[in-house]
Amino acid sequence: MIIGVGIDVAEIDRFAASLARTPGMADRIFVDRELWLPSGERRGTASLAARFAAKEALAKALGAPGGLRWTDAEVCTADSGRPYLRVRGTVARCAAELGVRGWHVSLSHDAGVASAVVVAEG
Repeated sequence: MIIGVGIDVAEIDRFAASLARTPGMADRIFVDRELWLPSGERRGTASLAARFAAKEALAKALGAPGGLRWTDAEVCTADSGRPYLRVRGTVARCAAELGVRGWHVSLSHDAGVASAVVVAEG
């Protein structure tokens, strides 16, 4: 059963400008594994914008409740390249209250826009 669906888009240049203008913003939104590739390189802005869109989409799939912490939702990448969500803390509690038992996530970025769709499944 689908409990909620969320979608969000982020203009990549605007997101990059926000990161540049606001010191510490990336650390408030992302956990280290989201910011850094296994090679030790920092993830590109388009990839980060898509991950930000996924966090926004996740909140929408949960009904946009207040009190969710950005870092309690982590966008991960399987060895196959498929994205998935790892939730904890405030996000896990809200999801449990709604009966969410699984997530589906899709990320994309093209033509200056990053997008994400999140489906919460019960």
